[in-house]
Amino acid sequence: MKKSQKKLNRRDFIKLSSIASASLPIALSGFPIYANEKPKELQFLNENENILVLIQLQGGNDGLNTIFNLNQYDNLQSVRSNIIIPESELLSVNGATRFHSSMNGIKEIWEQEKLGIIQNVGYPNQNRSHFRSTDIWNSASDANSYISSGWIGRFFDVNHSAFPENYPNEENPDPFAITIGKVVSETCQGLSSNFSMALEDPENPGTALVSNTGNIPNNCYGDALNFVNDTIKQTNAYATSIKNASNLGKNLSNKYTTSDLSEKLKNVAKLISGGLKTKVYVVQIGGFDTHDNQVVESDKKTGRHASLLQELSESMAAFQDDLELLNIDQKVLGMTYSEFGRRIRSNGGLGTDHGTAAPLFLFGNCAKSQILGDAPEIDTQVDDQEGVQMQFDFRNVYSTILTDWLGATKQEATTVLFNDFESLPIFKVNCNASLTSDTNINRESIFNVYPNPTTDFVIFNFTGSNANTKITLYNAIGAVVKVIANTIFNDFNHTVKIDLKTLPKGNYFIHYQTKGYSKTKKLLKY
Repeated sequence: MKKSQKKLNRRDFIKLSSIASASLPIALSGFPIYANEKPKELQFLNENENILVLIQLQGGNDGLNTIFNLNQYDNLQSVRSNIIIPESELLSVNGATRFHSSMNGIKEIWEQEKLGIIQNVGYPNQNRSHFRSTDIWNSASDANSYISSGWIGRFFDVNHSAFPENYPNEENPDPFAITIGKVVSETCQGLSSNFSMALEDPENPGTALVSNTGNIPNNCYGDALNFVNDTIKQTNAYATSIKNASNLGKNLSNKYTTSDLSEKLKNVAKLISGGLKTKVYVVQIGGFDTHDNQVVESDKKTGRHASLLQELSESMAAFQDDLELLNIDQKVLGMTYSEFGRRIRSNGGLGTDHGTAAPLFLFGNCAKSQILGDAPEIDTQVDDQEGVQMQFDFRNVYSTILTDWLGATKQEATTVLFNDFESLPIFKVNCNASLTSDTNINRESIFNVYPNPTTDFVIFNFTGSNANTKITLYNAIGAVVKVIANTIFNDFNHTVKIDLKTLPKGNYFIHYQTKGYSKTKKLLKY
């Protein structure tokens, strides 16, 4: 064989595919292929039986119309008078906390002590583009980094870097991840292939024909065709295991509705009960981009957002009920996420525009029943562009799930997420989670900012923790203005003077994060 006709291996084929399109995937029966180098020295623990179900709220959920705090209600009413739900219509949760009136199902999970709420989740330098911010959440990258792999895909890639070649096999007979829908989730994109299989109907997963008519040439084109054929064979093999699990599985809850999300979660429960060993399921519900007509003006507890929250709430409650009746609830954790929240001030079209941070739900038997974080602070003089400021980086949540639920070590989670993110106390003790974290994010700490309002400077007083501490100044739209400190402070009281002379007038936020504590304070420069 001539040198120019040298046979391509799988790695060569992937490299060639990347030349044609550096970042766009070649879709092969639900498995896009990317070209990237695999980080070295990664090794995960043996897989446990825990399962993660991700519910993506597409469009940017309005957290301020989802969870209310009565201590902030009057101020919120002042800046959202055209869309806010009357206080009497809200569902009582805990102390001053209230749910939207459409969230009876989620309230039921809360009353069963199987729901965790994490307030003010986002990331530094919030991007308000749907596509870019979704990429950031799926890839777990910094806002200024462009990563084509997803955090779940990199997790799987550690022990299965050869995937999809020689998969499925005796040790791994089932799909690693399943996206219930037509398109695979980029959350599951590995360094070479997507570990997720797109599935619409478990009872009819579908198969594809292998293109093997005639002689396959012994060159790079033949190798490409062989690669496609192998991927199709793999997809067909997975279709068989899915069909078997669907036939063996069942649903016992009578709470499911006919909504799209309810049907998706019903299928997930059925596959899990049928014995499918898939680790991660991804489902999506769209429509949260509520720029206008978010509410019905004559009855503000109704409208587009109310309908979406009702669908989400009823679907989550039915799914959790089904898992318990099927006796598989101990090994399943659900998590909601959305690319961003909405702005604090409503607009003139009975809606809200793209914002920054938002609340996140964790649910399941092992989810710690709590409200983690502070109620968003509402200022009646809030700028039109201002969103809820970040208190928790979403990668702190991801890191905890990787270590305490999916079985990664801290070093492995750090490598997958490109940085060290402290774990959060989001799981119950004595559950089937690993519980590697001993943090207590709600511990008391001195945290003062004065004078506020101010003109030229501000004094920041805080308690150290003998651990790395990061103090960051953000502007009203969530962009980093300056990193004030990123070092270790001992456990005494400390005072830092922050110079504001060169900054324009407006609202700013100081974010303080250290081991066991995270806080955001608002300040006004005039």
